[in-house]
Amino acid sequence: MDDAEKRGSVCNDVYAKRFMDAEALEFYRRFRKDRFPAVGNAVRCRIIDDWLRATIAQNPGTQIVHVGAGFDTRPYRLTGGRWWEIDEPQVIEYKNAKLPIAESPNPLTRITIDFSQELLSAKLAQVPNDVAVVVVMEGVFMYLTQDVIAGTLRELQQRFPRHTLICDLMNKAFFDHFAGSVHAKLAAAGARFTERPEKPEAIFLDGGYVETGRSPVIRRVVELNVLWTHMHIPSFVARLMYRSRRTEADGFAVYRFGRG
Repeated sequence: MDDAEKRGSVCNDVYAKRFMDAEALEFYRRFRKDRFPAVGNAVRCRIIDDWLRATIAQNPGTQIVHVGAGFDTRPYRLTGGRWWEIDEPQVIEYKNAKLPIAESPNPLTRITIDFSQELLSAKLAQVPNDVAVVVVMEGVFMYLTQDVIAGTLRELQQRFPRHTLICDLMNKAFFDHFAGSVHAKLAAAGARFTERPEKPEAIFLDGGYVETGRSPVIRRVVELNVLWTHMHIPSFVARLMYRSRRTEADGFAVYRFGRG
């Protein structure tokens, strides 16, 4: 919402404000001073947007399956593709009220799942697997244990022997150096990251995926020169900051994995 209101918006998500009712704005208030993580989240969204745009441009019939879709609005903002959103019933119910499917310019189906009680595979069975599939899991894996991640990957592979998976991963170095403040607030609200591994991509590679793309979020923040727009940090200062902590800063990235 904040990003969309700025000149030179990173994502131009004009739909985001629909979800920010009084309760949401009150919850967001405690995070509003964490401006750098907010910029990182917007740029993470932009990276995924750009990859999906390129994929859809090559194949307009691509199916995009967003697991843990939350309040993502890509079916409304991107042109092309057939979209499937999977999330908890209360999320889908709220989303349907604020952003009805009928307003989507692209084919869109929303599927409810109780992640604590239902198998993801049963929901994925509703998605055809005879065309190109891209699975998006944004802001999800950092909350899951390694066992749950491995199980999720098996369910995806069982349904879609050939697919692309786009997700963001955070390693221990990034968490230790940059994520502590935000995580403390998330934990106070009832959400907590799982133990961050040194190489979070390893479980994907061991599970039969091939890494086909990686875009460190902070590096892309600097490349897009958005810290001036969002935080009034000059571009040369942003570059110096990044170079001084590049090893740790690159530990939060959007990955693209191929399977089959």
